[in-house]
Amino acid sequence: MFIRRLGAIALLTFALTLAVSAQKQTAQPQIPKLGTFGNDLRYTLNPGDVLDIQYRYTPEFNQTVTVQPDGYVSLQIGGDVKVAGRDLTQVRNLILTQVKTRLESPEITVILKEFQKPYVQVAGEVVTPGRLEMREKLTAIQAVLMAGGFKDSAKSSQILVFRKLNADTAEVRVLNFKSLTRTSDLENDLTLQPGDMIMVPRNRIAKLERYVRIASLATFLNPLIR
Repeated sequence: MFIRRLGAIALLTFALTLAVSAQKQTAQPQIPKLGTFGNDLRYTLNPGDVLDIQYRYTPEFNQTVTVQPDGYVSLQIGGDVKVAGRDLTQVRNLILTQVKTRLESPEITVILKEFQKPYVQVAGEVVTPGRLEMREKLTAIQAVLMAGGFKDSAKSSQILVFRKLNADTAEVRVLNFKSLTRTSDLENDLTLQPGDMIMVPRNRIAKLERYVRIASLATFLNPLIR
């Protein structure tokens, strides 16, 4: 009996030791591996960005190109190349692969000449609707204030924020700024992301799905944009 109790105590002690050790390991911060996120993030190209492509030995092929809405650029040699979503090093390597079929041992330099600054859009019942550049962290109420604030006709208790998830779908957030303007309760605010669209409606919208198709978004917004 004594031996059984001793064995149980030993087993319990061993289990507690393992639990403490696991807890310490969990509490330690995870160090990100090199080559993943954090240290190696680079700017990736978007439609509207402008590139200078320079050929060291064949400058007659130098050109300045704009990334098209579909993400492609058209090269004098090499044809159409999809560059959106890639950084400059990846684009350079991709172009090299394309032009090697026409040029022997090409050397090229790809320079980002102009880029689309991140922005959000504010539409509907605000004083000056339009596009706002995101120079720093921006919230929905700050964007409304930068657009001149609400008109008297605005329905501030049902502000819509459309956030594009992919080429087909946008997520819809509904914010209530009526209590915020009364109590300065910032819990109802939302930190914006580039590409977000804020819609301030005139009349109350009874029901709206959490996700909407991009194709139907323009039809929905037409009667609200003024």
